[in-house]
Amino acid sequence: MAKKPTPGFPTREQIAEFIRDSPVPVGKREVARAFSISGDDRMLLKKVMRELEASGDIDRGRKRKLAKPGSLPEIIVVEVVEIDADGEPIGVPAIWKEAGRPPRIMLAPDRPGSPSITTGERVLARLRRVGPDLYEGRVIRKLGGPANRVLGVYDLGGDGGVLRPTDRKHRQEYRIDKRDSAGAKPGDLVVAEIIRAPRLGVQSAKVVELLGSTGNPRSISLIAIYTNDIPTEFPPAALAQAEKAKPVTLGKRKDLRGIPLVTIDGADARDFDDAVFAEPDANPQNPGGWHLMVAIADVAHYVRPGDALDKSAYERGNSVYFPDRVVPMLPEALSNDLCSLRPHEDRACMAVHMWIDAQGRKISHKFVRGLMRSTARLTYEQAQAAIDGRTDETTEPLVEPVLKPLFAAYKALDKARRLRGTLELDLAERQVVLGADGMVQSIRNRERFDSHKLIEEFMILANVCAAETIESLRLPCMYRVHDEPDAEKLEGLREVLHGIELNLAKGQVMTPKHFNHILAQVRGGPNEQMVNQLVLRSQAQAVYSPDNLGHFGLALQRYAHFTSPIRRYSDLLVHRALIRGLKLGTGALSDDELPRFAEIGEHISITERRAAHAERDAIDRYVTAFMADRVGALFQGRINGVTRFGLFITLDETGADGFVPIRTLPNDYYDHDDVRHQLVGRSRGLTLTMGDRVEVRLAEADQVTGGLLFELMEGGTQGEPMAGRSARQKMGSRTGPGKSRRPALPRKGGKKSTKAARKR
Repeated sequence: MAKKPTPGFPTREQIAEFIRDSPVPVGKREVARAFSISGDDRMLLKKVMRELEASGDIDRGRKRKLAKPGSLPEIIVVEVVEIDADGEPIGVPAIWKEAGRPPRIMLAPDRPGSPSITTGERVLARLRRVGPDLYEGRVIRKLGGPANRVLGVYDLGGDGGVLRPTDRKHRQEYRIDKRDSAGAKPGDLVVAEIIRAPRLGVQSAKVVELLGSTGNPRSISLIAIYTNDIPTEFPPAALAQAEKAKPVTLGKRKDLRGIPLVTIDGADARDFDDAVFAEPDANPQNPGGWHLMVAIADVAHYVRPGDALDKSAYERGNSVYFPDRVVPMLPEALSNDLCSLRPHEDRACMAVHMWIDAQGRKISHKFVRGLMRSTARLTYEQAQAAIDGRTDETTEPLVEPVLKPLFAAYKALDKARRLRGTLELDLAERQVVLGADGMVQSIRNRERFDSHKLIEEFMILANVCAAETIESLRLPCMYRVHDEPDAEKLEGLREVLHGIELNLAKGQVMTPKHFNHILAQVRGGPNEQMVNQLVLRSQAQAVYSPDNLGHFGLALQRYAHFTSPIRRYSDLLVHRALIRGLKLGTGALSDDELPRFAEIGEHISITERRAAHAERDAIDRYVTAFMADRVGALFQGRINGVTRFGLFITLDETGADGFVPIRTLPNDYYDHDDVRHQLVGRSRGLTLTMGDRVEVRLAEADQVTGGLLFELMEGGTQGEPMAGRSARQKMGSRTGPGKSRRPALPRKGGKKSTKAARKR
């Protein structure tokens, strides 16, 4: 029998009225808090909210939040359409597909002194409903020019030109009249403004900016920068401020110049913002323990709240890294000079002393503001080679006094990490290697050494110390939070794992150890890559927030980014909080910043995702350029994604990602099973599952859009046709079938695979 609600449980109409009247979308947590619902009643509340959604009384929007039907999401892209008599911008949703006029949005800047907004611009805004069709919007960040501009490659066609958009999702081409070409030549990368055409006319555009030839390899990252609205130009005031900055003197700082701190970074790194040191703990009560030190560039000394550098750094949110360039968060006068811990030069720093026991468990820590001098700049390869017995002129004198203690302390930290049980995903990272001419020489998996792990563990411990200290000081902390996996995603993962005879714990609190147990079982086997990818996709996305949810992946209760203020605005905020709370001098967190932490966290989480997307986009385009002269060649790979439109393939050799359209699969109707991540032939039973090994032929490498198209040559398993499966098995087919017009691939006798006759 269904449980009855406790006395005082709200009626269905009371819940609906609360949701409809809320100025912002709300979730189950907000409703439960408003009506003081707890215990088993929370399950009843969830049921009522589902019924309200099913009946159309409320709408579900972003992050599972509910609102009055027809309400706009809490965060939305807004296009400015006018400036009212008081000089305030008025906007509408950038995308509006409903009948009738869109609601009006009165926009306010995210903080005093923010850049003005003009008609035609787009902004990301947080909304609050103040009337039936009226909202207040607080700007989170500007998104650039109007939505009717497109980046593309110019070519000749007809009596004028043709524009091919670089965005693979933007499939329409545009006609460009000769007088609107702005002197563009075939192959030029241009920005064009879309011209509204008659209802039945051909869509046209005119060139408004020339960006250079696509034959220049630097255009690859330029496309990613422009497409993702990455700011590249610093305001003159920020540049002037950076140029005027001077090196610090000792003053009241701790003198750390006698400590042999070293930086260990990638060979191509230009900004060195962290240095490390370790020595045995001299305390006899801590046998086998270690005294560690992490020193971080003191960016807060140079970038003060509200100044020109701060505003610019906030807008960017983080640095963005491409194979051929870096778009830095701070001007090079700081990022590559005064805030870079270059060897044998005095540098301002924020440092944390940490003491751990022989098992890697932290005993205590202490933050100081100091002046340091790096002993050496090492690469990961150098440090690893030296500890393995292959020294050079730089590392030879450092092995005994510096490197051996560092690696020994790392071993202790590694013990603690294993005992804690962090998520151990094994996912390769692609590295694009460029030649002197900027062209791709090779694409390979990035090597990973103990020296990488050493730096990671030292940084993680320093980040934990920062979060603990700020929390103890009762100041706002910009936590790096990684929530527990969503229940629906876990259920989907369980379904797939059950299909390969693996069981993921159910009915208990999930920890990374549960996932590690599954990952250990598939390690070295045919399902290893598939399971690693599925476990990754089941995880929540890490974000910045003043609300501490812990870090699930690292199995930590509190965690904040402290170690990279040159390239992350979040770390700069953490430094400022430490300076304020520990009374370490100027550059502290300001009173104006305290109430804005939630908005700042949302903003820098968005800029982080923007940077990650741009970096992936650039890598994909470099890979496409590298593969362009290999069209027709055969490659081995794996299925890394399954959709109702086809298969995503990752190649073994280069890690390149491409797509097999469903229309090119062997002739059949294919049902998409989104629970088991499969395409299943309805008549013949050919089953293509995420993780399957395949052989594909490269059919197309589009250097304009950066897309690769493959043709399946061999792969999949011969299962039971979908038409012959039971009704229970068909429940997995949640999306419609796709039709393939390609002839069936001939079967190899006795093997569960398919192969195309190769007529070339």
